[in-house]
Amino acid sequence: MNRDALSQLSKDDLIALVLAQADAIERQTAHIESLTARIGTLMKRVEELEAKLGQPPKTPENSSVPPSRGEKPNRGERRAATRKGHPGACRELAPHPDRVVESLADACPHCTHGLSAADQPDFHAYDHIDLPPIRPVVTRIHRHRGVCPCCRRGFSAPAPEGMAPGSPFGPNLAALILHLHITQAIGFERLARLMDEVFGITLSEGAIANILGRAEAPMIVEAEKIAAEVRASKVVASDETTARVMGKTWWQWVLLSSTAVYHIIVDTRAARVVTDFLQGAVPEVWVADRYAGQAGHGQERQLCLAHLLRDAQYAIDDGDITFALPFRALLLRAMAIGRRRPDLKDSTLNTYRADLDRRLDRILATPPENRTARRLFNAMRRHRDDLFRFLTRRDVPYTNNGCERALRPSVIFRKVTGCFRSQWGARLYAAAASVIATGRLNGKAALHAIRDVIAPGRQPVTP
Repeated sequence: MNRDALSQLSKDDLIALVLAQADAIERQTAHIESLTARIGTLMKRVEELEAKLGQPPKTPENSSVPPSRGEKPNRGERRAATRKGHPGACRELAPHPDRVVESLADACPHCTHGLSAADQPDFHAYDHIDLPPIRPVVTRIHRHRGVCPCCRRGFSAPAPEGMAPGSPFGPNLAALILHLHITQAIGFERLARLMDEVFGITLSEGAIANILGRAEAPMIVEAEKIAAEVRASKVVASDETTARVMGKTWWQWVLLSSTAVYHIIVDTRAARVVTDFLQGAVPEVWVADRYAGQAGHGQERQLCLAHLLRDAQYAIDDGDITFALPFRALLLRAMAIGRRRPDLKDSTLNTYRADLDRRLDRILATPPENRTARRLFNAMRRHRDDLFRFLTRRDVPYTNNGCERALRPSVIFRKVTGCFRSQWGARLYAAAASVIATGRLNGKAALHAIRDVIAPGRQPVTP
């Protein structure tokens, strides 16, 4: 609007025009401030991303990235090497063969002279192992009934023990199905086909689900006994991994002692999972990695040195040598002492502990300049007392490898089957994994551990 047009406006129109312009300026100022704040946020994000561009990639050697996600280099051509001879070895003979076949020669192969058993005192023994035809043992039950000649009331004979009417599938078959599904990660469709082609038993996927559903209650009861055993232990280790339940990310936790392993699958990774599990119990030592949800559950804590070793390697890959390099060497020395611990005296272990503490003091004396190393440095200053407790307590492991081994079958199960399609399936798997892992700790095979829970005292059926 030019000057002439403005001069023709009334006082009220001028006031309205000024107010409109002021309102427009205010809106533009707010928009500029919003854009300025957004630019500041984006600039900060750009700086963070540029900093990450200079960091080394995370690999299984310097982080918790699983080995399956690491890149494997191509193996070079190997030259054929001359192998040195070694004494021959063969399979040991079975201590109790089911049958023995005496193979006698009728005549001499050189001159055809007739031979008797007395002419053949020596023999060469070897085993021939094969499977008999695999078929199910089907027991038909006739429950007789009639009318009592005395009271004239009808009656039925009781069902044989362990063969009540209802499901036709016995506990030994149920234990096998549970074993194949849990430990071998065989899905329902493949399991039904396997039972038909190998054992000659026709099963639908629904029947398999019903068999597993009936096993849930006794498995959970036994798993609760295992949980109580872990809860009462002086030293408890824990770890967690992801699980997929009904298309959502849940978490599978493992808590173990030297005699029992307990699994639980829940929808959270929070520390309250462990708090709820402990029910007020406080173990003397808690073994775990540096995840915050694993902290504060025991009177003392032992950090996993294997995790710290990878963290130190990542800082070294990022260029730090002032802190990460000597700290990694210190961890390797501590782990070497831990491997020799069964052969060392208590006084020797105390001496080693004092020496490691002095070395750690020297390493923590000067903060590193590298940002990655500084984060690890600050964490070790806060948790330095949690590094070497295993040297003065022989019942404390120096790594959390036991938990990682306990979770490895579950990771394989997840990758093969995809996910749990129901919450009861996740509960059953966790309970069965607890029973199987605890059984193996005590020298019991998986099938026997399962059968002892769902059919205690029951022996395998023989034809």
